[in-house]
Amino acid sequence: MQTLVPTPVGEARITRYPAEGTPKALLALGHGAGGGIEARDLQALAAALPARGITVALVEQPWRVAGKKLGPAPKTLDQGWLPVLAELAGSGLPLVAGGRSAGARVACRTAEAVGAVAVVALAFPLHPPGKPERSRAEELLGSGRPTLVVQGGKDTFGTPEEFPQLPTGHELVAIPYAGHGFSVPKRAPLGQDEALRQITDAVGDWILALR
Repeated sequence: MQTLVPTPVGEARITRYPAEGTPKALLALGHGAGGGIEARDLQALAAALPARGITVALVEQPWRVAGKKLGPAPKTLDQGWLPVLAELAGSGLPLVAGGRSAGARVACRTAEAVGAVAVVALAFPLHPPGKPERSRAEELLGSGRPTLVVQGGKDTFGTPEEFPQLPTGHELVAIPYAGHGFSVPKRAPLGQDEALRQITDAVGDWILALR
């Protein structure tokens, strides 16, 4: 089910994947700066989590809805996200804000403002590739909510080993051999399906354990 939501920077679009049985939580997921909700990790979560009682809402930023190819500045991304989360908060379910890459940054920056109970950060871009000195750790550490980071072991935007010590309530799950898009090389002992299953299991288990 798709819904268009007006925002100050254009219309955003929500694609909902309703929970089966009694809903336990709602996970809103934004996409990255160079792609959309077709990303393999977002699609895997939308396919797997409803069976566990978690409604998944994939959120397309206004720039994607308008057919543009590259995302705008962080402030504009936040403006395109906040009205969508305000609408999703009306479901009455515990709202978990999340996203991949740039979408994870948006979720961290706005978690308190949208009343999210927690954050799921997929492939958090800790720094631009090859520029570890330009750290974005402050956004992650300052989310103000319990935060799950799911990071590829070979992510050029920051490997799990590069992350600072996380505060209480934050957790990091590493997906071995995976890159920024969670793709794994064919020669890796971990297959692509198993990598995605590790992601969906980790996110589902963590959300259902929230108190």
